[in-house]
Amino acid sequence: MRSDSSDTVIEVGSLSLNTKGEELCGDHIEIRGSLDSSSRTFVLADGLGSGVQANILSTLTASMLSEMIEGGISIEESVSAVVKTLPVSKSRGNVAYSTFSICKLASDGILYVYNYDNPFPVYLRKGKEVSVPVQEMLIEGKKIAFYSMAMEEGDALVFMSDGVLYAGVGETMNFGWGREEIVHYLEALYDDSISAKNLATLLIDHCSTLYNGRPGDDTSALVIKKRKRVPVNVLVGPPTNPDDDEKTMRLFFARGGKHLVSGGTSAKVVARYLNKPILTDLDYLDKDIPPISHIEGVDLVTEGVITLNKVVEMAKDYLGPNRLYFEWTFRQDGASLLAKTLFEEATDISFFVGCAVNPAHQDPRYNIDISMKMQIVEELTKSLRAMGKNVRVAYF
Repeated sequence: MRSDSSDTVIEVGSLSLNTKGEELCGDHIEIRGSLDSSSRTFVLADGLGSGVQANILSTLTASMLSEMIEGGISIEESVSAVVKTLPVSKSRGNVAYSTFSICKLASDGILYVYNYDNPFPVYLRKGKEVSVPVQEMLIEGKKIAFYSMAMEEGDALVFMSDGVLYAGVGETMNFGWGREEIVHYLEALYDDSISAKNLATLLIDHCSTLYNGRPGDDTSALVIKKRKRVPVNVLVGPPTNPDDDEKTMRLFFARGGKHLVSGGTSAKVVARYLNKPILTDLDYLDKDIPPISHIEGVDLVTEGVITLNKVVEMAKDYLGPNRLYFEWTFRQDGASLLAKTLFEEATDISFFVGCAVNPAHQDPRYNIDISMKMQIVEELTKSLRAMGKNVRVAYF
């Protein structure tokens, strides 16, 4: 995720399915450029066939293209070098061993898109596909489609391999569902609140359904989305010195955006500062997750270590297959609500971590100490940064 103005960010998410029976995916997605850099490069490559050979070819293609483009070589020269380097399959009518889609995000916020034999990417604006000024060029005898576009807030660009286009062939459909149906599907489910990762997840999950869970081809989606910046502040534990409670609370509530509180002791400090009562839900919506509480002026109040540890599990899944998305996105327990806010809504997250030892955790029955809480916070912030979130952590 990259800031390209004071109030918007570029968010990126992807997901892949392997061909049934294969341990490696024949598609490869490469993202180059740091989150705070002025430009970034995205490549989705689809290797011919499946398995190890396809994986090597797509990885080589995506790595070469992204490395050269980020190194300052023009996209045309980079494509030319790769096209000349990669072999063709003569037994299949001189078909290239790898197809690819390239997206270069320039420092001025303009997207430059180049597509070679992959399904043409879908550009959504206000949830509807918009036509783009596509041109064509010949590079080493290969026809490359290209265009440039200035992204607006809410725009989403969806790249895909042909496993998406032909999902269902031999299973639920004769010829796959086709690009027109894919566009209709994306338009129907699009919402500003859906993250790039979850838009990719919903598309790939539907492909898996069409394949009856037995993908006949490697299937990948890469989503690039421009969205409004959403700051979120999370308080985890009270300060080491109780005399610092009020100062910490002033800093916490002085920051704009949502305010989340984790832990019973933290909630008491907040309630005392705001001079508001703590109202605790009595129902366990999930038997493994303690109930949430409510304090006027706070967006969410959850239990501490148990809830955070569950969110860490969800975060690791989110960075991988994202299977738990279909659970936490609908549930109302503390861990699910916290995950929904941090993964789906937040772009900038500030953690206020108190280092006070909780007397309740000293009970040997719970096997919880301050180092465990710090480790959980560290793991969570690491995962959030891997999602592309801008994360800051302050200890008190």
